[in-house]
Amino acid sequence: MPEPGIVQIYTGNSKGKTTAAIGQTIRAIGHGWRAAFIQFMKGSSYYGELTTLTKLAPAVEVWQYGRICSHNALIKQGESDCLACGQCFVEKGKATDFDHFYSKKAVERSLNIVGGGEFQLVVLDEILNAVYFELVTEATVHEIIDKKPASVELILTGRNLTDSIAERAQLITEMKQVRHPYEVGIPARRGIEY
Repeated sequence: MPEPGIVQIYTGNSKGKTTAAIGQTIRAIGHGWRAAFIQFMKGSSYYGELTTLTKLAPAVEVWQYGRICSHNALIKQGESDCLACGQCFVEKGKATDFDHFYSKKAVERSLNIVGGGEFQLVVLDEILNAVYFELVTEATVHEIIDKKPASVELILTGRNLTDSIAERAQLITEMKQVRHPYEVGIPARRGIEY
């Protein structure tokens, strides 16, 4: 990496945050970088973008720490669509012991990866939501950022960006929802939303 790495944040109330981080990951890989993609609060493997990233190994390594959809296999095989049942989502104030366990493991992995020097790009997908859902503290995110050496580009994604985390970033992009197909009853679509 010829230039020092910065902290980027993709936030906002619309779609595109993870997608933007994946685009940046693909760009970095195209220039010979190694990338780590760590997903907080996500455990299902039927997302099309995740399937693509895993095919790019060893240039990118992916770790997931979250609930797994009970329909995961059927969706991945194309025999079902996402039913929007909500099993894989955490509700504010209703996090389980498993949710806390997954988040603790994601933080441990993040600290090791960010400070380890093996990867030039590290994405912490949905870490901002993990803060909002009280699965990760702001202080922990500060610790991860502080551990970042100059040689690492760090991307944080998720809704609900806090001021204290924002102060530590050099680039912040906010995705703003103007219109969404959900508003008119169009469900999540294979190849578009997952």
